[in-house]
Amino acid sequence: MEIELIEIRDFLSAHHPFNQLPEQAINQVPALLQVRYFRRGTTIPDSGSIDDFLYLVRSGAVEIHNTQDELLARLGEGDLFGYRASHMEGHAEFQGTAMEDSLVYLLPAAEVDRFCKEQPQFSYFFEPAGGGRLRDAISNTGEDGSSHLGLMTTQIGDMISRAPISMPPDASIQDTATVMSDERVSSILITEGERLVGIVTDRDLRRRVVAKGLDTSLPISHIMTADPHTLEANNYAFEAMLHMARDNFHHLPILRQGKVAGMLTATDFAERHTTSAVYLVSSVYKQHEVQGLASISSRIPQLLQNLAAADATANSIGHVITAVVDAITVRLLQLAEERFGPPPVPYAWIAAGSQARSEQTAKSDQDNCLVMDDAYDPKAHGEYFKALTGFVCDGLNACGYVYCPGEMMATTDKWRQPLAGWKRYFNHWIEQPEPKALMLTCVFFDLRCIHGEKNLFRQLREYLLAKTRGNQIFLAYMAGNALSFKPPLGFFRNFVLISGGEHDHTFDLKHNGIVPIVDLARVYALAAGSHAINTQDRLKEVASGGEVSHGGAHDLRDALEFVGSLRIRHQARQIKAGEAPNNYMSPDDLSHFERSHLKDAFSVVRTMQNVLSQRYLR
Repeated sequence: MEIELIEIRDFLSAHHPFNQLPEQAINQVPALLQVRYFRRGTTIPDSGSIDDFLYLVRSGAVEIHNTQDELLARLGEGDLFGYRASHMEGHAEFQGTAMEDSLVYLLPAAEVDRFCKEQPQFSYFFEPAGGGRLRDAISNTGEDGSSHLGLMTTQIGDMISRAPISMPPDASIQDTATVMSDERVSSILITEGERLVGIVTDRDLRRRVVAKGLDTSLPISHIMTADPHTLEANNYAFEAMLHMARDNFHHLPILRQGKVAGMLTATDFAERHTTSAVYLVSSVYKQHEVQGLASISSRIPQLLQNLAAADATANSIGHVITAVVDAITVRLLQLAEERFGPPPVPYAWIAAGSQARSEQTAKSDQDNCLVMDDAYDPKAHGEYFKALTGFVCDGLNACGYVYCPGEMMATTDKWRQPLAGWKRYFNHWIEQPEPKALMLTCVFFDLRCIHGEKNLFRQLREYLLAKTRGNQIFLAYMAGNALSFKPPLGFFRNFVLISGGEHDHTFDLKHNGIVPIVDLARVYALAAGSHAINTQDRLKEVASGGEVSHGGAHDLRDALEFVGSLRIRHQARQIKAGEAPNNYMSPDDLSHFERSHLKDAFSVVRTMQNVLSQRYLR
C-alpha cells in the first residue's frame, strides 16, 4: 500500500465508524475515496445530492444549512455528513458550506451500502439513533474489560462456596455453639424444615449468653435473631453489600426460591475490589468524633475510582456511594443524641435530592430536613432540635458535604417542622404551584428517611402522593418545569457547548444530561402515585403502570446509565489527576464511539421531553 494510502487508512482507523471495520476491510477504503479540496465559501456538494456520498472532514470546517438557510451544525476534523450520517428524514435537501479551506474525503454511497451489508458493526452506525443503539453501547463503555469480575454482575449464589449450616430452633445453645466451632463458622442458620426462622452469630453468643451468664441448655431460639434480613440467590452481589453496609451487619442469609441456600458474610467480600464500602461503613460506626468520620469520608473519592475501574454501573455506584453517606449521617445523629440526650418527641431525619434517590457520585452539598411528631412544642423542644440539627449539618459539612447554598437543610427553621406543618407545605405547593413552589418540589418530592421514626415519613409520603396522583393541573406545571433543562444537542445532532468563562467549550453532564431524565421520571412517578425514589426504579415502575410506554421508559433508563457512566468516569479521571471532580465535559475528551452514543442518549431525552410536552402542555 502506498505511503499516502497508509496515512489515510491510519486516519480512518482513529475515527468512528471506520474503526469498527476489520483490518482487511479498512485497507480497502482509502483506494475507494475521492479526495476533494473545498475553498472557503464553497458549497458542498457542488452538484448532485448530499446523499450521494459519505463525507468525512479531514481538515478545515464545514457548516450545514437547511433549505431555509438555517444553521444546523458546525463540523470539524473527523466529523461525518451526507449519506445517512445525520439519521434524519429529509436531510438530502441539506447543503454544506466550507467555512475554511477544507480537505474532505468522499466515500460513494454504493460503497457505504456494500460495507453496511458486509460488516454489521459498520452498518450499526447508520441505524436510526435511539434506545436500541444505546442499549448495545452501554455494554461497551468499560475501560478495563473486568466487568465479569465485578460485584455488579456477580449473582449472590455464585459467591456461596458451601452448603448452609443450620440447627433447629429447639437445639440447645451448647449444641449450637459446638456445631459452629466444629464447622468453623461465625454464624448459623436456625431452620424449621426448609423454612428460615432465625440466625445466631458469634456476637450473639458473646453478648446474649456469655456476658449474661445464660444457661446454655436453653433452646437456641431463646437468643436467635428472628426473621432476619434475607436476599435471593439470583440478586446481584452489590445488593447484598448495600444491605450489609446500610444496616451495619456482617451476616446475610441467602435464599433460593424461598429455601435456604447459604450464608454470605463480610469476609466473603474480602478479595473483591469494590467491597471497600462495607469496610468504610463498618468503620463509620466505630467513630466517636467528627474528625474520624471526616477521615473516612475523605476516602470516598478513592472508592468512586475503584468502582469506576471495576466497570460498575452508574446506578450501582450511586447506591454504594450513597450507602456510605447514609451511614455517616446516621452516626452523626447517634453522636448527637449521645451529646444532647434522647429526643423529647419522635422525629425522622429525611434526605432530599440525590442522596434520597441513592444517586450520589463525588461529594456534593447537603439537602435534608426534619419531620417531627405533632406533639412537638417549639418552646419546650425547639432548642433540642436546633442543637441536634446544627451538630449533624456541621458534621456533614466537615465531612465534605458542604452546606446547601439555598439553605435547604434541617438547621433552617422552615425545614424543621412537625408532620402537620409539612402537610401544609405540600398542600400549598401543590394547590398553588408558582415558580418557587415548583423549585422546592423538585427537591422535596425526592425524600427518603435516613434515621428515626419511619412512620412519620410514611404518613407524609402517602399524603403528598394522594394529592398529586391524577392532579392534571399540578402535573402540567411540573411537566413545564421538567422541560426547563434541555439536553445540549442542536437540531442537527451537534453538541451545544458553553461559550466563554471557566467552562468554555464544555457541556454540563449533570444539569443538561442527568437532571432532564430525573425530572421526567419524577413527573411520571407523581402521576402514577409511585413510592419509588431512585430514578431507575421510577422508570421501571411507571412503565408497568402505563404513564409512559415500555419502550420510552427503557430508552430513558439506558440514556441515564450511559450519561451517568460517562460522568462517573470523567470524575474518576479528575480525581486520579488530583483535580476537584465536576460535571463539565468537553467533547474533545470523548472518543468517536462515545460522541455518537452520547448524541443518541441526548436524542432520547429530547424525544421524551417532546412526548411529555404533548401530553401535559397542549
